[in-house]
Amino acid sequence: MKFQKVEQYFNSKILIYLLIVATAVYTLVFTYIYNFKDDGYILADWLINYQDGGFKRRGLSGSFFFLLQDITGIGLNYLVYFCQFSIISLFFWYYTKLIRYKVTTLLYLSLLLSSIGFIGLLNTVTYVGKKEFIVFLLFTWFVYLLDNDKLSKYKEYLFCVLLCISTLLHEVTLFYVPYFAIALYVKTGKLEIKRYLKYFLATGIPAVLIILFGKNVNEGMSLQLLNQRGVHPTYGIFYWDIDERQYIREHIKEYRLYFISLAISVFHIGYYLKYLNSRKLLSILLAGAFLFSLPLFYLAIDWGRWMYIHMMLIIVLFALLLRKRDSLFAYEPIMINKKFYITLFIIILSLIYRVEMSGSGFTFEGILYRIFIAPLELLNKM
Repeated sequence: MKFQKVEQYFNSKILIYLLIVATAVYTLVFTYIYNFKDDGYILADWLINYQDGGFKRRGLSGSFFFLLQDITGIGLNYLVYFCQFSIISLFFWYYTKLIRYKVTTLLYLSLLLSSIGFIGLLNTVTYVGKKEFIVFLLFTWFVYLLDNDKLSKYKEYLFCVLLCISTLLHEVTLFYVPYFAIALYVKTGKLEIKRYLKYFLATGIPAVLIILFGKNVNEGMSLQLLNQRGVHPTYGIFYWDIDERQYIREHIKEYRLYFISLAISVFHIGYYLKYLNSRKLLSILLAGAFLFSLPLFYLAIDWGRWMYIHMMLIIVLFALLLRKRDSLFAYEPIMINKKFYITLFIIILSLIYRVEMSGSGFTFEGILYRIFIAPLELLNKM
């Protein structure tokens, strides 16, 4: 009888809406807080500029904000946060529009509850306010247009321009561009290599230019320029002077733990794929997308961040495959069977563990710990 009530009243769509709202509010609030603390990453990464030394990776955004400040007289913290607020809000808005007439399932909800999915933002505050939200927004908008048959040739070329700009804002865009090709395949059901090529060129050409001609992030005057403009970071990207491969070697015990988190995520996604049509080719394409990003894991220490970006894009991609229905609250009623118990196990496990951006690849300090145990520990210390 109790199980029958659960099956009758449990609506995964409502929980997804609540999770979207909670994650969006949390992300926007903490992005604001860290911006006005002059955070060395969440704020300063957006202020890398061409004024200090010329053309460099990520420098377009800083020069853009410097120009806006010169025109408007508004502080950089406000300008950057307004931009972050717009990008983050639009991402959540388009994702909501993408799933609003979709039939969601408990298994799809479990993806959002992954420790490196939407819950990852609540678990690890350092994920908020980063430039990958530009990629999230572009991909979600792209998938939304695809899903509604609104992606014209003109809009495709517009996305290529935006991807080129996004690569100049942060080179991470290049390593996740395969998802755009995969989304096209999922929608059309056929491989169109020539069509995909323009997306890879749109990100590959600026990336090559950065490699060949890009200067250091800090050519010696960046901090002085920021101080003159009212921003005073005391740590972060402009102070970064670490041999990242050496850092990984020195912390290899911690980095090995990422393979536990990766194995859980691979099992999770593999279990989801089990219930999809054409899963074999899609599995190969997703594996290819991960392999395409491997240079990131070699070059930079933020392994948790790279995994989190993959999961967020996969969540958006899989929304394209959900069935449509004329209801904002359409969902698939749960059935108490083997699939239910395995999905429930995945959800509980996801809520127990946590994946740090860099260093700690697996800890038992997940969202359940942060909600129920961490406050008690803090009270005991007080």
